[in-house]
Amino acid sequence: MQATWLACAQNKAQREGRSIVFIDESGLSERPSVARTWSLRGQTPILRHSFTWKQLSAIAALSLRQFYFRFFPGAIRTEQIIGFLGTLKRQMEKPLLIVWDGAAIHRSRKLNAWLEGLNGHIVAARLPAYAPELNPVEAIWAYLKKHEIANLCLNTIGEVGQCARNRLKSMQRRPALINAFWKQAELNF
Repeated sequence: MQATWLACAQNKAQREGRSIVFIDESGLSERPSVARTWSLRGQTPILRHSFTWKQLSAIAALSLRQFYFRFFPGAIRTEQIIGFLGTLKRQMEKPLLIVWDGAAIHRSRKLNAWLEGLNGHIVAARLPAYAPELNPVEAIWAYLKKHEIANLCLNTIGEVGQCARNRLKSMQRRPALINAFWKQAELNF
């Protein structure tokens, strides 16, 4: 199933001269992503953080050699996805085939109307249901949370966002890491 779905998407993109871009959203909060760490024997590390639930949402798009991202306060809404896609359209030369999950926000009438108004410059394809492992953007979020900002205890959501932004910018400059995201999703491009 995976190979068939991917082959169809690749054939469609090649036939139409499109760049394939995978997109996914995630969230960050003031509560740290807890990961294993080292410490001196007998000195258990303690994470001290606030117990507020302020959240920051993020959206990222991964093309073959680069990824793009943007942060938003609170939940991501249709207008923010449209703004992100508009920026992505301006940054990439070729028409786009975006691949994302079947989240309700990706199926909104307003978003679909906006996409139709682009005269085919951006077309969307949905991943098979219950297949997040096929989206290499999931690997970006996992790496960010498990390695780059793991055990991060900051005072405000703004500080968390700035640190995550800096780490993502650093990740953008590491081609081997971007290749690893593709390999983890087991997609052959």
